[in-house]
Amino acid sequence: MAEENTKNKEKIDEIKELGTVSAFDGKHKIYCLTIIGEIEGHNVLPEQSKTTKYEHVIPQLVAVEESEEIEGLLIILNTVGGDVEAGLALAELISGMKKPTVSFVLGGGHSIGVPLAVSAKRSYIAPSATMTVHPVRTNGLVIGVPRMMNHFARMQGRITDFVVRNSKISAERFTSLMMNTEEMVTDVGSVLSGERAVEEGLIDEIGSLGSVIEGLYELIEKQ
Repeated sequence: MAEENTKNKEKIDEIKELGTVSAFDGKHKIYCLTIIGEIEGHNVLPEQSKTTKYEHVIPQLVAVEESEEIEGLLIILNTVGGDVEAGLALAELISGMKKPTVSFVLGGGHSIGVPLAVSAKRSYIAPSATMTVHPVRTNGLVIGVPRMMNHFARMQGRITDFVVRNSKISAERFTSLMMNTEEMVTDVGSVLSGERAVEEGLIDEIGSLGSVIEGLYELIEKQ
């Protein structure tokens, strides 16, 4: 009894500190990682902002890949964008994992949340969730010279290439959605409902928590 209470306390602490939990009571042993709010990169965001710190997520991904106990990774996403370099770094790590990985978009996958969603081996989205696709942006001083514009173009190219490599959408269609001027009032881009995100080939399936876990179990059993 004391041992069970200790394990429960460890799980609660894990959720409080890192937003993660190791679920070892089901058919397979899986690790649940939440990526929520804004992706915090090299700059520290205000305390009132809900953030996911990429330096916390990186060692967790390495630990999951190296673990002999954990059989699969479930990534739950509800993001509002954030540091492009940090988000893309996490997406590259997830896409390079040998362990079965499944992503589930709840609420929204905004900007850099799109590469994170498609980085898993199988991706799901809730019917009420949305994916927001728009070009790379920055805040603060921008020097209006050709070199700066080329830098943004190269960064956008890296994101587009990653999304195309890890989903079923074409580069031309993704760029078209990204540069759409008729959908967002004060911005350029597209907001895709869950069903439309699947139709466009960004996400594999509409899902619920139960179907997402079953999908991860299926990948584990195939491997």
